Amino acid sequence: MARRIYDLVLYGATGFVGRQTVAYIAAQAGAGNKVLRWAIAGRNRDKLEQVRREAGAAAAAADIVVAGADEPRALNALARSTTVVLSTAGPFDLYGSKLVAACASQRTHYVDITGETPWVAKLVKQHHERAAADGTRIIPCCGFDSVPSDLGAWLLVQAMQQRHAVDCIDVKGAFSMRGGLNGGTLASALNMMGSGQGKAMADVFLLNPQGERVRDPARHADPLLPHFDTDFKAWLGPFVMGPINTRVVRRSAALLQYGETFRYQEFLRVGAGPLAGVAAFSISAGMLATQQAMRSAALRSLAARVAPKPGAGPSVARMDGGSYRCELVGRSASGHVLRGRISDRGDPGNRATTKMVCEAALALLYGGQRLPPGGGVLTPASGLGQVLVDRLRNAEMVLEVDP
Repeated sequence: MARRIYDLVLYGATGFVGRQTVAYIAAQAGAGNKVLRWAIAGRNRDKLEQVRREAGAAAAAADIVVAGADEPRALNALARSTTVVLSTAGPFDLYGSKLVAACASQRTHYVDITGETPWVAKLVKQHHERAAADGTRIIPCCGFDSVPSDLGAWLLVQAMQQRHAVDCIDVKGAFSMRGGLNGGTLASALNMMGSGQGKAMADVFLLNPQGERVRDPARHADPLLPHFDTDFKAWLGPFVMGPINTRVVRRSAALLQYGETFRYQEFLRVGAGPLAGVAAFSISAGMLATQQAMRSAALRSLAARVAPKPGAGPSVARMDGGSYRCELVGRSASGHVLRGRISDRGDPGNRATTKMVCEAALALLYGGQRLPPGGGVLTPASGLGQVLVDRLRNAEMVLEVDP
């Protein structure tokens, strides 16, 4: 790749998570004796200048690039100017397609924070082959959707091979977390529910390579009811992000060849004891009722009116007080069992997502020959692998497999 004007452009910088990425990258810009050439981008220059001012002196070196999501010429110029694009501009199905197309055409690496798997499936169809041929890495789902799940499963698969020289055929994860939602996340969810993507979202192999056959597909069905799990010694219920994260992990499993019998599932950890069992059933019933209710256009409209608007989100105190933890168990066919965990402080949908996507962009920028080979529409594990694991560990995120 010829040297470009910028190393990194942050697109959607005026949004709620976008403003946090500006602050994060500003803090990293001079680290490690590397001078980062970067810019912030969006459709409104005045708002971009305000974001840069609010980020303080550390962001003064950032340029401003004006490009609307529906302006292909401006987006192509943006993509041509930089090595990596980081986008937080959702809903991505509405505002992300032309930007990704520009990155694919200009051979510019790309990461984002989407959890919109039907949109990601479109990207696979439209850009995977060309990006793979060009060595361009297009890596959606680099926030809390779906870095912990994807890297957690990958770490257990790697550890099983390294320690026991056998395949890890089954991984399950149990999540616990606290934090708040921002308006952009809610807008993306409502857009998926209201745009006829329900059938695609229900496809458990939505992101697998076309034509790939999977043995015993019923084993991969999304869980509907809670159960008491002896591995975790806790009641587990369906996890609201499971239908997103599991599809991403299955794409990694296909691209990285975990094996034909590999299975991944994830759950919400509720707790131990009878009261936790009651709570698990109540949460499951509430999730099912909400999914049914959101099929109504009137109820989606009401939700959009009362929910936080895009650009708004939790208070600083609530984000700083949040946390998440994912415990994982992996098994081989021969009976070997490994346990792992991924956790961090900070609200998962905002603070943690900011850390993950910024470190993913920096991994692309500085990973060099340590990155996994190849290009295409990839996943965090298949596109970034150990490079991202190391960067997140250095950023005080826990990613570990027990001895």
